[in-house]
Amino acid sequence: MKYIFFLLTFLFFADETTAQNTSNHANKFEQLGPDLPDPTPYRGVDGAPGPEYWQQRCDYDIACTLDVENQRLSGEELITYHNQSPHTLTYLWLQLDENQHVGHNDMHHFNGSTVEQVMDERALYMMEQWKDLTEYGHNIEAVTDANGSPLEFTINQTMMRVDLPVKLKPGETYPFRVKWNYKLVNRIKGPWGRGGYEYFEKDDNYIFTISQWYPRLCVYSDVTGWQNKQFTGRGEFALTFGNFNVKMTLPEDYMIGSTGECQNYDKLLTPTQLKRWKQAQTATDPVEIVTLDEAKKNEQSTKTKKTKTWVYKAENVRDFAWGASRKFVWDAMPHYNADGKHVMCMSYYPKESYPIYSRYSTRVVAHTLKTYSNYSIPYPYPVAISVEASSGMEYPMICFNFGRAEEDGTYTEGAKLGAIGVIIHEVGHNYFPMIINSDERQWSWMDEGLNTFVQTLAQAEFDNNWNLRRGPANTITGYMASPKNQLEPIMTNSDNIVEFGSNAYAKPAAGLNILRETIMGRELFDYAFKEYCQRWAFKHPTPADFFRTMEDASGVDLDWFWRGWFFGIDAVDISMDSIAWLKVDLNTDPEQKTVVNTEKKEVPFQDISKIRNRESGMAFAVEADPDLVDFYTTYRPWLTADSVQTSKVYLHDELFTKEEKAEKFGKKNYYELRFTNRGGLVMPIILEWTFEDGTTEIERIPAEIWRKNENNVTKVFVKDLAVKSVKLDPYRETADIDEKNNSKPVPAQPQLIQVYKKNREEQKPNPMQRAKVKP
Repeated sequence: MKYIFFLLTFLFFADETTAQNTSNHANKFEQLGPDLPDPTPYRGVDGAPGPEYWQQRCDYDIACTLDVENQRLSGEELITYHNQSPHTLTYLWLQLDENQHVGHNDMHHFNGSTVEQVMDERALYMMEQWKDLTEYGHNIEAVTDANGSPLEFTINQTMMRVDLPVKLKPGETYPFRVKWNYKLVNRIKGPWGRGGYEYFEKDDNYIFTISQWYPRLCVYSDVTGWQNKQFTGRGEFALTFGNFNVKMTLPEDYMIGSTGECQNYDKLLTPTQLKRWKQAQTATDPVEIVTLDEAKKNEQSTKTKKTKTWVYKAENVRDFAWGASRKFVWDAMPHYNADGKHVMCMSYYPKESYPIYSRYSTRVVAHTLKTYSNYSIPYPYPVAISVEASSGMEYPMICFNFGRAEEDGTYTEGAKLGAIGVIIHEVGHNYFPMIINSDERQWSWMDEGLNTFVQTLAQAEFDNNWNLRRGPANTITGYMASPKNQLEPIMTNSDNIVEFGSNAYAKPAAGLNILRETIMGRELFDYAFKEYCQRWAFKHPTPADFFRTMEDASGVDLDWFWRGWFFGIDAVDISMDSIAWLKVDLNTDPEQKTVVNTEKKEVPFQDISKIRNRESGMAFAVEADPDLVDFYTTYRPWLTADSVQTSKVYLHDELFTKEEKAEKFGKKNYYELRFTNRGGLVMPIILEWTFEDGTTEIERIPAEIWRKNENNVTKVFVKDLAVKSVKLDPYRETADIDEKNNSKPVPAQPQLIQVYKKNREEQKPNPMQRAKVKP
């Protein structure tokens, strides 16, 4: 049998054959398999709730009183627990989150500490703060059944077990009462906390943020049983959905913003304020129900000892929070979901933040609901509230944010952008985890990471030139380039994370950005992400449910990505090791030489998301509303590839006539590129080709190119035009931590094909010896 073979065959297939016979194939592309929990009747293999999925429910009737002079909150609640599980329960677990501030609890003693030569006062004080924490924490006055008979209970730090007098069988409900009180913390000066008060010494007033305030049920689920892991201040909350009826009694000169809908505005507001509230229902811009002048007069007036009671109701929420102050300005405007639902967007803020919040806050709330609804589900609640309280924390329908101006009313660009960004983020938490109700105590990334990702989409739709700190892949490279002993997987328990901001917020957000822009594409990603949100709205998803749904709804195998990005700590660092330029020499002249001229060129870096946003015709809020326009951004330059290496291909065997070879191969340029995976984390190979005529081309090679050799790959690219430069990852969309190895310089002298061919034959066996065909 006569073998007809020429050098092009060798160039295309020799490296592929060698790759299949190397020993550096590990497990990066194997299925996750045992790394994920087995599917059950409660949670399907497709990531959806199973046919027997269940979850508990808990309803609350709460009456509380705020003693502003002594900064103490007292209350009594009727809790009705619905056992919708298939299990019989003998006790219930409640969370006493305010016990976070009890000095003898473990959280004040289980962290290491060091002494530095120069230390700030807070750091030094924190070493023994626990000694001063003697008057805080929940005082449980009584736990009784619905008829007032005492129940046995045990307090274990931030958890309380209530022993049931009779077993609670599946399908049964159990009502019981808890009476309690606690001293609020100064959340600005210490001992700090998500809830508490801020004191304004100049005008002798307070802003109270009442959160984690009532004893509330732990989640009991098919995954963890009782989620009664202690609250240490880091891993946030796992909570049960239910209905709330809440009465808050406090001085009558206080204004309240709260989860739910107020049931008695007609008894609380002045006739003028009530008229404004009704006007706001159909307004196109925020209407001030309590004006700046009214708020200033109120905070300066003589304090009253008279009280009034605010009544609120909230349905199908996992939590309840509220804010109160004599200082509040209150404005509101409606937002209409795509399904036509009417939502009141509102803001409460003191005069100190009026310059920023009166212009931006409520408009940003509405923008956030619009954007998040597009990527998940229509916003289901009747209100969404932003409260300026010099902090950032989220609860159903209400969040506390920062954003104050200078004393003269001016503010910096940073203060404004910071306020808008935190409002988007905290309002966005209504979706993650208030509606898509993951276990924050276990997995912070499932709410913070997912929310940060959608936050960046909302910011981009607000202004495409927003200079994002998180989200784009290049924003996480600093963290991922850290030494391995300073890194941990995203799949790390919330309390054990060292670099919390990077690991729980930034890296998950960047990973989802990479999936959307680079691996899956926007259409497949957006469909799968929305499917996850729709499947798990008002339920308790786990990481496995998210991973499986994203694959099930998109038809994209992402196990390699979850394994590397979420379960691993490897970085992305793909190096371009060499470029060989080959042309077919029809004259087989070994002395003929070809040289390629190269030059450096500065080109501005542009984020891939911003390019696609503009190309898709997206409407940006700042371009539609003149009141919002004064954003700016800067771009960082990147340097094009410096060089290529050149050589020629000689066709020695006559498979085609000379004329056919000339037509078929004569004008083609063959570029053989070699890459090394230096970081360990596999990613697609994205190349920008710049041709001699100045045109460019982006070429994308899927990550699966690494599936048979996770360390090195070689690939030949055929181009009609001669190439001036090649750059790897030109849009910085793979989180490559070292851009210095993303191109190669031109050699001073090109290699002749005869020398090059000899070198290759010395390095590799003849492919013909491995490809014999039996007659």
